[in-house]
Amino acid sequence: MAPIMQSSQPWVEKYRPKQVKDVAHQDEVVRVLTNTLETGSCPHMLFYGPPGTGKTTTALAIAHQLFGPELYKSRVLELNASDDRGINVVRTKIKDFAAIAVGINQRNGGYPCPPYKIIVLDEADSMTEDAQNALRRTMETYSKVTRFFFICNYISRIIEPLASRCAKFRFKPLSEEIMSNRILYICNEEGLNLDAKALSTLSSISQGDLRRAITYLQSAARLFGSFISSEDLISVSGIVPGEVVEAILKACKSGNFDSANKEVNNFIAEGYPASQILTQLFEAILEDDISDEQKARIAKKLGEADKCLVDGADEYLQLLDVVSTTMQAFCNMPEGFAYGS
Repeated sequence: MAPIMQSSQPWVEKYRPKQVKDVAHQDEVVRVLTNTLETGSCPHMLFYGPPGTGKTTTALAIAHQLFGPELYKSRVLELNASDDRGINVVRTKIKDFAAIAVGINQRNGGYPCPPYKIIVLDEADSMTEDAQNALRRTMETYSKVTRFFFICNYISRIIEPLASRCAKFRFKPLSEEIMSNRILYICNEEGLNLDAKALSTLSSISQGDLRRAITYLQSAARLFGSFISSEDLISVSGIVPGEVVEAILKACKSGNFDSANKEVNNFIAEGYPASQILTQLFEAILEDDISDEQKARIAKKLGEADKCLVDGADEYLQLLDVVSTTMQAFCNMPEGFAYGS
């Protein structure tokens, strides 16, 4: 096993694009924002879409390209979900920063340096509604000297008065081809060998999230060295192996409750996350050769179990409930059927 060069820096940061034009697969967004960089004219912006698609990277790249390294710290305030962003912070820290006047700089070191500041609010959908409402007045009052960049996964959680004040940019999940190209570039830079199956596996388990894919790749490289297989990636990702999912489905199709209970016990004993098996069971059920009514019945139970797990229910009992319902659906037993009745 060939050793690889150790680096303390996470690859997610090491290979984060430094310029807007380098952001992958967001062509429409990049085209519009490139014009913003050329003119220096920038509206309030709202970036939304799935995780790991380049929202934060794009916002930071714009700020760096507008102000350069010298003015960046004085002109940009970045806050994310780990910072306190309740209504008091909006009324003090954000408002105070927004109110600071800025000089009209000429181009400094080749950077446009427009006469305003930027406040980046990452994971803005986790802000309370009261805090979002408090921002409305701040945005209007200081619009001449401050621009807001909101970044979120769910645009529906941003109140309409804020969303209507912003130019909206939707970030799409990355395609397997785009993700594979980026992963191969990193592998080449880091001296890793990834076979075709491993590359396909990495794309599928990361589900369009490039940040997650790079994190899995770095974890596998640290554990297994420069030659990484599909099994290595599955082991570091927390994904339930396909044979475990197949064993549970096979037990359900057998109609034998004791067999299904045994597979559930084995699953829990192995320490796999129950929420993950629900997702993979759902994908397997969709591809199974059963009627739409059976699929709908099982999918409904999977959704109910997922909600119960989020609320803190016991994993064993929820998984047993799912397996029981799946068994009844496979065997075409009526809903509410009781054994021995």
